Amino acid sequence: MKFIDEAKITVKAGKGGSGCLSFLREKYRPFGGPDGGDGGDGGSVFLKGDRNLNTLLKFRFEHLFRAKNGQTGSGKNSTGKSGDDICITVPLGTLIYDEDTNELLGDIIEHDQAIKVAQGGFHGLGNARFKTSTNRAPRKTTLGTPGEERHLRLELKLLADVGLVGLPNAGKSTFIRSVSAARPKVADYPFTTLQPNLGVVKLDHEKGFVIADIPGLIEGAAEGAGLGIQFLKHIARTKLLLHLVDVAPLDESDPVVSVKVIMQELKKFSPALLKKPRWLVLNKIDMIPEKDRSKLCQDIVKRLKWKAPVFAISALKKIGVQELIYKIAEQL
Repeated sequence: MKFIDEAKITVKAGKGGSGCLSFLREKYRPFGGPDGGDGGDGGSVFLKGDRNLNTLLKFRFEHLFRAKNGQTGSGKNSTGKSGDDICITVPLGTLIYDEDTNELLGDIIEHDQAIKVAQGGFHGLGNARFKTSTNRAPRKTTLGTPGEERHLRLELKLLADVGLVGLPNAGKSTFIRSVSAARPKVADYPFTTLQPNLGVVKLDHEKGFVIADIPGLIEGAAEGAGLGIQFLKHIARTKLLLHLVDVAPLDESDPVVSVKVIMQELKKFSPALLKKPRWLVLNKIDMIPEKDRSKLCQDIVKRLKWKAPVFAISALKKIGVQELIYKIAEQL
């Protein structure tokens, strides 16, 4: 259950500055000799891992990245200033490919890990470099070399940050549709979702997180019943679980029992799952008269003896959804 985000960018390293042609001319030193300095090196382009990022969203708005050129040398053997490198931050788990050759240039897996993807141009030499015993007034200089230009393809292989668990028809697919651009199938019968759906929740053009709609678990999933067994192992990789429960099921089943069924399956598969941060999300409150909502939610929480955060929402009507999204962002 790996989410693959992809972006294509162009990176241009800076050009090296050219060498200077200059001769020293001072009072009382009319033949001071060559004093042209070297140019500066062009800036290089690096990609650097940042654990605070988890999407490639920002590259949808910015595609070209240029490092600074090196400056030309000057007289009195003054070397030109080197161009500044640029460092482009990417999420951990980013694979860097050369789009033209399909060569894998690197894999960013650690915070602050930096990979050079475009080498800056080498500086040109000033005429002072070419002075010899037989050529005391050289007029030779060299130009700086161009910096590398590369077309890159970035692929992000990222496990979902948030996993949605709950019985079939708990409203997981509706929830992921309401907070992201993912469009999983939604219908009024169980097992609508036959495979995980991943969506990126965008908070702004750079920040966001990945949320996974896990196919509905049922009683006996840990032993192989239903669809859930093939996806249970992926839940363990998420940073936060949202346990969705329908507070107004059409079959009039008890929401408390529904929660306990899933908790039991998680415990059977791996007791460590119950220690993972897990929030209770009471969904479909729009089906309950407004005056009765608070009392019903309090009763469910009390009977479950739930200590973790609880949110009452309607994924369909988007009641309470925005508050939940920002709380998730804070937690991550």
